[in-house]
Amino acid sequence: MRFSLPGAGALFILTTHPVLAQDQPPLLDTIVVSAPFQRERADIISGVSILSADALDRALRPSLGETLAHQPGVSATSFGPNASRPILRGFQGERIRVLTDGIGAFDVSNTSVDHAVIISPQLAERIEVLRGPAALSYGASAVGGVVNVLEKRIPRAVPDHIAHVDLLGGYGSAANEGSFSGLVDAPLGGGFVAHVDGSYSETGNLRIGGPVLSRALRQQARASDDPEVQALADLRDRLPNTASRNWSVAGALAWIGDEDDFGVAVTRLNTLYGVPVRFAIAPGEEAEEVRIDAAQTRVDARAGITLGGPFDKLSARFGFADYEHAELEDTGAVGTRFLSRGLETRLELVQSEGSLFGAKWKGATGAQVLVRNFNVIGEEAFLPENKTVGLGLFSLQELDFGKFQAEASLRYEHNRISARVDDFRGAPVDVGRYFNGVSGSIGGSYEFVEGWRVGVNLSRTARAPAAEELLPNGPHAGTQAFEIGDPTLGLEMALGAELVLRGTGKGYRFESSFYVTRFRDYVNDARTGEIEDGLPVFQYGAADARYYGVEAQGEVDLAHVHGVTVSLDALADYVNARLLDGLGPVPRIPPFRTLGGVTARAARAEGRVEVEYSAPQRRTAVLETPTDGFTTVNLSALYRPFADDPRVSLNVAANNIADVTARRHASFLKDYAPLAGRDIRVNLRFEW
Repeated sequence: MRFSLPGAGALFILTTHPVLAQDQPPLLDTIVVSAPFQRERADIISGVSILSADALDRALRPSLGETLAHQPGVSATSFGPNASRPILRGFQGERIRVLTDGIGAFDVSNTSVDHAVIISPQLAERIEVLRGPAALSYGASAVGGVVNVLEKRIPRAVPDHIAHVDLLGGYGSAANEGSFSGLVDAPLGGGFVAHVDGSYSETGNLRIGGPVLSRALRQQARASDDPEVQALADLRDRLPNTASRNWSVAGALAWIGDEDDFGVAVTRLNTLYGVPVRFAIAPGEEAEEVRIDAAQTRVDARAGITLGGPFDKLSARFGFADYEHAELEDTGAVGTRFLSRGLETRLELVQSEGSLFGAKWKGATGAQVLVRNFNVIGEEAFLPENKTVGLGLFSLQELDFGKFQAEASLRYEHNRISARVDDFRGAPVDVGRYFNGVSGSIGGSYEFVEGWRVGVNLSRTARAPAAEELLPNGPHAGTQAFEIGDPTLGLEMALGAELVLRGTGKGYRFESSFYVTRFRDYVNDARTGEIEDGLPVFQYGAADARYYGVEAQGEVDLAHVHGVTVSLDALADYVNARLLDGLGPVPRIPPFRTLGGVTARAARAEGRVEVEYSAPQRRTAVLETPTDGFTTVNLSALYRPFADDPRVSLNVAANNIADVTARRHASFLKDYAPLAGRDIRVNLRFEW
């Protein structure tokens, strides 16, 4: 298939042109709540993605990464069906903050791609993806952006009847997946509300659309003199060692007054899942079949206090979690244990709306404290025991002159990373690194035509390296790699600019952004080509780098016939990332991707067909293999059986109906673990 990027862009603009529009589409979420104060989506001078309501139900997958993978600018690490973390604009790991209601997930998914995000998408009320000034409120490390999962765990309102019940059951055919989640909110009187929730899911090995190994690896396996290696070329249809079982329970108590609120929740989550095998094909390599058994106990608290005078509200958020997981060998023995205990607290002081320079002025200032103790125990402990302490002070301000709006964000961050390591005599000694950084962003937007606004945002960020980049030195069974850190790494500095264009009108909407970021001392891990302990060696280092890209999405109503609205939507994204000084492309960057769909909506039903095209990725780093493109076709339908009660809904979807073999270039295991094949999914939601 020949592909033209300019041609695709022209087609995208034509299909979203407002000339075809008739009525305002119903799918757009206009309010963004993942900020110190609620904001209109049109006023945010950076890319925004929101999943909620029926769109969230349709997108639900066992992992957070796959749930978000069809949002503009979002891909996924796809380390098998269970451990898939979001990738934003090509950034992953430490450059993406994954939050639960504004507080970190307290897992170790940022440590390694084989570690699952300890968040259940089934219990999410909405998921928001932020970039730009609003993201700086959550940490300078969020240079790629923030994924905030807003759960229903701590009640925000008092039910107006005896109890509020929300139940969701689902089935997915590709992994023979069964899932169930439910919650109950019960008013106790006096503004108090009790909450309980739980979830359970179980899957088998994932069904795929063809061979397990990529074409190049199959050829390499067939050329081997070892009959066992030759047999690997014939593996197909099922991805070995990818079954999973997950459950969670939680209880919460909240008090909700006329203006103030307070709540606390306790959650226990367990997950057991298999990691796809990096099969040993080349001489000297070793393959391990690893399962991960993880558990987390978490305490969350939230409070909002209404103030007077210059300040409107004080918001407080607190989280603490004790996390542990064991990497189980194929014999069932524990190979390596990961222990993480952390807390995070945020205080945000929201200003009362005022005036400045003749403009409406609103903003918020806050402080954030993060403490994490992390240890890896076992024969393959590739990290020493370490502790991270972070303090952040931040402010977000917005001026509204009417047609012109301006915003600015500033953040100071102090980080201390300490570890206990062995000296040259084998005696334990404590070592530490301190980092101080100032990050900021400033931008403005102008409404040049009614409903159309263009904005520019400039940013400077200073990110401290994480312990996982400074300290590793050893084999990691989960990723099946030998990881070596660089303890001399300094602050990673980035200068960025983003141009945003948004338009809404009668029956259409359009959003696009073009961004460029230049890094100094960009931290990256590269495969060296060496083999250590039977595993490929990955070495952390720093080099200057440059990212640029574009993302766009649009929707337009095409026709209204007998109460049915037919609409067309499309999105496209592209990232180009390169290490400078002749070092070549950054590894694992997603290729150009476009997705388009047609949706027919009526009062009680909705049907949709969509096509996703992912281009081949030939821009590869040293020792990185290219990835073939793929095209998938998906169908879905929503039905509300009771006309007088829209809270009962049935979602049915057929994903990848052509059963193609698809691989994401951003995945470490793309050559060993393709995406799901044909997958029939059914979700039934009941809310009362």
